[in-house]
Amino acid sequence: MNFDFSQLASADAFKLLSSVVVPRPIAWVVSQSAQGVLNAAPFSFFNVVSSDPPIVALGIGPRGGQWKDSSRNILDTGEFVINVVSAELADAMNHTSLDYDASVNELARAGLTTQASLLVAPPRIAQSPAALECKVWQVIEAAPHRVIVLARVVGMYLRDDALLNRERFHVDTPALGLLGRMHGAGWYAHTSNLFQMLAPSAANDPSVRPAQGH
Repeated sequence: MNFDFSQLASADAFKLLSSVVVPRPIAWVVSQSAQGVLNAAPFSFFNVVSSDPPIVALGIGPRGGQWKDSSRNILDTGEFVINVVSAELADAMNHTSLDYDASVNELARAGLTTQASLLVAPPRIAQSPAALECKVWQVIEAAPHRVIVLARVVGMYLRDDALLNRERFHVDTPALGLLGRMHGAGWYAHTSNLFQMLAPSAANDPSVRPAQGH
């Protein structure tokens, strides 16, 4: 079946997209208001889209037709931290998805602690094995109170035991035990069922025959 997205309600387009674009990495965003109030919330419309410069994209929708706290904080301050979600942090991450009032510190409610960031004001989640310190590069208002934030990664924290080789920047990604977002409400995936498939080389491909001379 084919779908013409111009004929679909946004809620139906979301169902289709979020069901086939999987698994999606989870951006566990810590932001800070201009008054210094912390906010934490998970988002799965997220990915890295460039390495030079290092840019990530984060999509944040509205809440009740208004700005979410994360959106408001990011727009006001231009800074935020994306923490990754390991399997043991699933419950805490899920807890921070609740729609609290802006004055409520979701981190404290979820039993989480923070550590100061190196280059941005918002802290990182101390329990997360890796965190990206981000500064806003460009904001696209896709719809009322719905933004796509393109942010430059200016710093990164990585748990010491996940770094295999400091000189070559080799990371033990499986050791992070990260979760991915799947289809439908409440569905997630572990990133532990892995296999390796090396890219083919045309020089070794028997189906590619050299051109015959004349």
